[in-house]
Amino acid sequence: MHQNVIREKEKKRRKIVELIRINNIYKSFSNHQALEDVSFSISKGVILGLLGPNGAGKTTLIRILNQIIFPDSGEILFNNKPLHRKHIEDIGYLPEERGLYKKMKVGEQAIYLARLKGLSEHEAIQRLKYWFKKFEIESWWNRKVEELSKGMQQKVQFIVTVIHQPGLLIFDEPFSGFDPINTEILKQEILTLKENGATIILSTHNMASVEEICDEIVLLNRSKKILEGKLVDIKQHFKKHLFSIEFAGTSSDFLNSLPENYKILSQQENYNSISLTVQITPPSQPNDLLNFFIPNTQILSFQEVLPSMNEIFIETVTS
Repeated sequence: MHQNVIREKEKKRRKIVELIRINNIYKSFSNHQALEDVSFSISKGVILGLLGPNGAGKTTLIRILNQIIFPDSGEILFNNKPLHRKHIEDIGYLPEERGLYKKMKVGEQAIYLARLKGLSEHEAIQRLKYWFKKFEIESWWNRKVEELSKGMQQKVQFIVTVIHQPGLLIFDEPFSGFDPINTEILKQEILTLKENGATIILSTHNMASVEEICDEIVLLNRSKKILEGKLVDIKQHFKKHLFSIEFAGTSSDFLNSLPENYKILSQQENYNSISLTVQITPPSQPNDLLNFFIPNTQILSFQEVLPSMNEIFIETVTS
């Protein structure tokens, strides 16, 4: 199991300031075990990717954090204190199942939802006007929700999720239904929220988005935590000692003398160069590989190939 190795490295490297501590959570429904002895922490000011295949327990855990349901056993600490109803005001939750009242006008509904978060009507209007202008949706204010596309409705729900400036934000599949341009806009807003001090849980199946914006991940599978840690450490942990190298020319005859501890996995001929993916067998080092190529050709590029989060996800869940 990989789950503890990476977290221990992280603890040694820096002192973790925790916002959330999840201790030994169990939750079952009838004969189904949704969560089994799940424990991990969420550091302040980070974006944590909560990952896992369908049915892994992610939604159950999110609902427990929002106190929609409660665990059978275990505890959750919020700022070192047991999670309590009072903490709801410091949490913003964007569920995967969106829910706006379709017959209400957008502005009217946004004010209503903002006031449920504890804002006065004046403060709600001021903040909403700011966000509507930022997202360039001022013209939607007096339109009914049913007139908006799915993506437009999601923008409104994102706004009412963050409007009360909570310390913890939970986004469940926030990019679903967005085109690439609006997906990028939303990613940048999430990063800005982090820069402004928010702690963010991002639950998604979009591994590319995880790689772009997440600092840490927790991977659940079949109700259990199977992987946890900082994204950069996880990639290092799962690396396969692969390197890409591109060299000038079109002749590769010298590769016939390549030592056995270097395995060519792919080779591509370009216009005036050749690109390779080479796997190094330890204890050989990258410099040893370079020392083989330098006398034989001109190296144009050389870099380590780290596994994608999608590859790590599949390897970990199916192993």
